[in-house]
Amino acid sequence: MEGPAVSIIVPVYNVKPYLEKCLSSIRFQTCRDFEVLLVDDGSTDGSADICRSYVALDSRFRLLEQANAGASAARNLGMVHSAGRYLQFVDGDDWLPTDSVEILLHTAASTGSDLTVAHFYRVAGERCAARGHIREECVMTRTEYAEHMVKAPANFYYGVMWNKLYRRAIVEAHSLRCPADVAWCEDFLFNLDYIACCRLIAAVPRPVYYYRKREDSLVNTQTTLRKVIRTKTLTFSEYKEFYQQLDLYENRKLQVYRYLFSAAADGSVGPLARPLSLPPREKPAARRREKKQD
Repeated sequence: MEGPAVSIIVPVYNVKPYLEKCLSSIRFQTCRDFEVLLVDDGSTDGSADICRSYVALDSRFRLLEQANAGASAARNLGMVHSAGRYLQFVDGDDWLPTDSVEILLHTAASTGSDLTVAHFYRVAGERCAARGHIREECVMTRTEYAEHMVKAPANFYYGVMWNKLYRRAIVEAHSLRCPADVAWCEDFLFNLDYIACCRLIAAVPRPVYYYRKREDSLVNTQTTLRKVIRTKTLTFSEYKEFYQQLDLYENRKLQVYRYLFSAAADGSVGPLARPLSLPPREKPAARRREKKQD
């Protein structure tokens, strides 16, 4: 029996106030050829009960449960149990426009791309703004995509998993998984590994995701500058190796190194711009920088 076109994997951990909106937005997609793998990561706030209600309501929804191990482990469990030709990832506190799956799937199928990347909406309180980087619809080789990425590697557009559609056969053929031993950057590290296996990558300049910027989310919580630098240095090593493998490093060395010192606009590849871990006298300037990035 042929599986669904898309497996939508949703890691869930204590997001009860937001989960209903998330799951409803998935359920009523214009494209209905998908399964939803809800992975409860040991929630204690009743999120799992909401998941169970959707499993009872719609046969496309399935619930997987694990002891708390983090978003990476939850995504990995979802990938193990997925059956779709493509993989899409949604965080439990975000939501989708009604045509999200349709846009991504149509683009992937019509272009033969291994990775489809789209724009997204960034929601902060009452503010909602479209975000992206590649401004025109196009199909690229992984080298051409890397040439775009080197201009803005700290942009969420490149770093996260939720504005993308992945071909599951590639994930399985290369045993790709999210690293579970890092506190952040796991999306970016997964993407680097995946892109290295791609032949074609499609960009579509239409928003397919609503990202909710929460001040109490994991990447916004206080952390030490030492830990931030250590994590970012580790990620930079992988980033540098990626460009070396594509034979782009020597010609793009300065741009590659710029990543090491860049402050991520939203924390997707290391929250160096976060005011929470800075000395009090430096916090006002950091807040001004973040407001400008908004």
